[in-house]
Amino acid sequence: MADGMKVKIITPEKQFYEGNADMIELTTTEGDIGVYPEHIPLTAVVAPGVLKIHEGKEVKEAALISGFLTIMPDAVTIMAEIAEWPDEIDFARAEQARVRAQRRLSEHSPEMDVARAEMALKRALVRLGLKH
Repeated sequence: MADGMKVKIITPEKQFYEGNADMIELTTTEGDIGVYPEHIPLTAVVAPGVLKIHEGKEVKEAALISGFLTIMPDAVTIMAEIAEWPDEIDFARAEQARVRAQRRLSEHSPEMDVARAEMALKRALVRLGLKH
């Protein structure tokens, strides 16, 4: 497919991205996937990770925290809870969140919600992973 595939990413606040891509890479609850034009139809749950949008020789990266993904042969739609370009991320705040989450996890408190602390840590690490 010469024109690639249509990619649309929507968050509750805005349309985050709309354009054509040759390939996208992202993390789902089943693992990392790469999607090319003419991919088989698929629906998946998005997990925290770095989204890579390949447009020719350019690769755009964004933090993608959670949501749903629908793949059709000529289009990909992501309904994301949170999607952020690197210039939208407060890296100092993300570092504080990482430290806080790691401290909570190391305390082993019976009142602590482990799943919530682990998710906070994953979100922080994804954001920090985009710092260049």
